[in-house]
Amino acid sequence: MNHFLHKWLRIALINLSVIALIGVILRYKIVFSLPIIDQKHLLHAHSHFAFAGWLTQVLMTLMVAFLYQKGLTNAFKKYGWLLLFNLITAYGMLITFSLEGYGVFSISFSTLSVVVSYFFAVIFWKDLNSLKSSSVSHFWFKAAIIFNAVSSIGAFSLAFMMAKHIIHQNWYLSAVYFFLHFQYNGWFFFVCAGLLIDKLESHNIFSNTYKTIFWIFFLAFTPAYFLSTLWMRLSVWIYIIVVISALAQVVGWILLVRIMYLHLETLNKVTSIAGRCLLSLAAFAVSIKFFLQLGSTYPALSTMAFGFRPIVIGYLHLVLLGALTMFVLGYIVANGFISLKLFSIIGICVFVFGIIVNEIILMAQGVSDLQYDSIPYANEMLLITAIIMFTGMLLFVIDQFKNRITIIPVR
Repeated sequence: MNHFLHKWLRIALINLSVIALIGVILRYKIVFSLPIIDQKHLLHAHSHFAFAGWLTQVLMTLMVAFLYQKGLTNAFKKYGWLLLFNLITAYGMLITFSLEGYGVFSISFSTLSVVVSYFFAVIFWKDLNSLKSSSVSHFWFKAAIIFNAVSSIGAFSLAFMMAKHIIHQNWYLSAVYFFLHFQYNGWFFFVCAGLLIDKLESHNIFSNTYKTIFWIFFLAFTPAYFLSTLWMRLSVWIYIIVVISALAQVVGWILLVRIMYLHLETLNKVTSIAGRCLLSLAAFAVSIKFFLQLGSTYPALSTMAFGFRPIVIGYLHLVLLGALTMFVLGYIVANGFISLKLFSIIGICVFVFGIIVNEIILMAQGVSDLQYDSIPYANEMLLITAIIMFTGMLLFVIDQFKNRITIIPVR
């Protein structure tokens, strides 16, 4: 397992560095002239590759590692073709979206990516049921693959509208937010939660509250979609349900954090300093996310948030980089799945520093826009932070290839 796991994790980390590089190009084009690049096309490529090439690729890899650790010894050989096909579709989308935007080839690769996710869902579900023992983490994983499959409805709707040139703002935004919600609040978040619960239980941190926490998030998930559509005219009853779902998620998160806090001494003993720092930052970002969601139920704040692009971009980066990416990096470091030498530590520190500064600038830019003002050289500063993030991840990846050693997972 060690060889295959290390290989697929290194590939996923390369993909993350590619995403960071594209981020540099996108920020460069905002500040300087770069006529050879179509900004809109590259932006679509950037987002699709971030979802498929980085988060989906790495989470699938970690879910396969979960099966191996639970006794499925041929897991990586069994799922190798799915990981490979997902990688091919991810790079297919990266290239085709960059060249044509939404077109025949890009939509074809997007469709193939969805097909791969369907196969993964069916096979993983069966293997999960075949395991000798079951835990609450299984609930999270099953919910995650269901949400991943359902998210394709938004993707197909969006592709159809773009291909047919159907321009209707409400329909377009509804499809976009549907896909995003079922991906990062569903597929991504629920996999991460499942991995976290399994990690806690592997260190004998058990709680009857785990199942309650799952059902809180599961039942609140679908109504929470309307948090992204508060700019539309919703009925009073839907609005009340949305507020309840936002509040429920805050409660669920507090319950989970409380369990970890009560067992902090145990977690400190079994987790490296680097792993603790990354996971703590991820937890902080998740906390901000849930409280921002609750705050967005206030109509005036919701209108302002969805009306200013820097705030939307800042929120998406908070979730995808600050919460999800930080958790994944912390998880693989805490488990000893990758080597962590001097340059890796420097690289990851630089990368995290770039994420934090990038988020601060984006949020400051959003607040400034609310006051119909502007921050001097904001775009130039965002370009510099993009370069910082790329440099940090590049150092981290290069060090992984310099240290080709067998990693023994820490449980």
